Parts: sequence; structure tokens; C-alpha cells
Amino acid sequence: MKADLFHCFANGSLAASGNQWALADAPWTEHKDFPGVFLKNLAGPELTQGLLTCHLVRIEALQKIGRHTHGQRLELHEVVAGSGVCRTPEGEIAYAPGVMAVLPANVPHEVRAGEQGLCLFAKLVTLPA
Repeated sequence: MKADLFHCFANGSLAASGNQWALADAPWTEHKDFPGVFLKNLAGPELTQGLLTCHLVRIEALQKIGRHTHGQRLELHEVVAGSGVCRTPEGEIAYAPGVMAVLPANVPHEVRAGEQGLCLFAKLVTLPA
């Protein structure tokens, strides 16, 4: 999988509130529920007043993030490398570099990687109650 841009984000930096952090220092962790799915948490709620989280998501070849929802959070996927599909009740979205998908709050979805794996930049925005 060609992941040059993904590698740049994974090893880049994050600036917020006059501070800067090396993202290479943020660990990759395997998803607790979905084997073959790895997350690098870039910006958490502590930096965004609980309104936004940003993650790099690496899904190994032919693995998946199973059907799930995010409650009162809207999710944006930006496909950086690889291929796959995102399945929603409205249909299937083909994932390839350059594709973005907005997943509304409380809408179940799953993401399946293709034969080369899949790399996403995922952002979750908490909606007002």
C-alpha cells in the first residue's frame, strides 16, 4: 500500500494553544473490538473542549471495522491510501484515495479494507444536545 501522505501525518506534528507535539510520539494501538484495525489518536477532547477528535486509522488487508455508531457525533472519513468500502443503511461507498464521506450521528456503518489495506484520517465532531 502506498501510504506516503499517511506516513507524513503519522510522523508530523500537531499545534494547539501555543504548544506543538510530535505525532511520531503518539502510539499506534490495536482497536479493542476489531482485530487488524490500528488507531493513532492525534487530537483528543482535552484539546478541543470536547468537540472534536482526530485519528489516523489503519486497517490491514481484508479486515474491517464492524458495524457501529458514534452516538451524538458526526464522523468524517478522508481516505489517504488503499481501498475498501464503507457500508451504511443508504448503500455502499467505494473508498479510494481522495474520497471523503460524512457519516451522520447515530447512523450505523462499517468499513472494510480491500486487498491492499486502507488508511483513513477520521474526525469526529460532537453535536449539540
